[in-house]
Amino acid sequence: MSIRRKVSIIGAGNTGATLAFILVQKEMADIVMIDRPQSESLVKGKALDILESGPIFGFDTTVHGSAHIEDIKDSDIVVMTAGVPRKSGMTRDDLVQTNEEIVHETAKQIATYAPDSAIIVLTNPVDAMTYTALKASGFPKERVIGQSGVLDTARYQTFIAEALNVSVKDVKGLVLGGHGDTMVPLIHSTQVNGVPVTQLLPKNILDDIVKRTRKGGAEIVELLGKGSAYYAPATAIYEMIEAILKDQKRLLSSIAYIDGEYGFADICLGVPTILGNRGIEKIIEVNLNSNELEQLQHSATSVQTIKDALTFK
Repeated sequence: MSIRRKVSIIGAGNTGATLAFILVQKEMADIVMIDRPQSESLVKGKALDILESGPIFGFDTTVHGSAHIEDIKDSDIVVMTAGVPRKSGMTRDDLVQTNEEIVHETAKQIATYAPDSAIIVLTNPVDAMTYTALKASGFPKERVIGQSGVLDTARYQTFIAEALNVSVKDVKGLVLGGHGDTMVPLIHSTQVNGVPVTQLLPKNILDDIVKRTRKGGAEIVELLGKGSAYYAPATAIYEMIEAILKDQKRLLSSIAYIDGEYGFADICLGVPTILGNRGIEKIIEVNLNSNELEQLQHSATSVQTIKDALTFK
């Protein structure tokens, strides 16, 4: 008899609740959503609402809402979405002081109640918050993972597919670096079903796609007027969870702790990783051209600046 897997989601806002809804439909794991005591009624209501969709979608996994952090006990994965979302006109970096304290305390609680779990961090600025979660939890580096590359790559692939009027299924590429204006889409290794995208789109169009990818989150924040993206971010976390729980050995761009790779040290940055049941099982060092390497170094410098502003290091 197989053992039920368990995923806990800390933060039951739009992203956390959407992720829970995706996971239960896929029967990936039993879900616990955790929120603040003042939001206990809200998180329980969301959990019950999702649970009552089970007979329609035909899933038997459970979802439970709670304001008690100890309910994450025995989790295989804990997802950290808790924090203040950015508002129109704000950058992700503007959130660093507010969200660092939340992530620091939450990571320590995860270490207490779910010491064998893997942590996936979504809270912005996510590169610095992944570093905070790693240090505060004391977990090995392979079990603290930041989510940005899967989302940024999905946006990049979406824009390429739109420009070419082709299926998104055929667009393959990677986005590395920090989750912000310095992210690095790898244009020269991007392909559409094996055909280099540089043969299909002119440079000016590709340059526009890179700019739009870097501003992808801000574009949605401006359109919404209040709050930030949550459907695509939740789906991106789902893909990472699936890779880990199913031991798929997927090559996905994740925020990992870098200790010598790509010439960087003691920093969390988006790089190609192999995700399996041990979390980040390997960091892949791809050959970058001089322009891409320069961009990645610039991105790392930007992430380092935010890291240097952290209180808990």
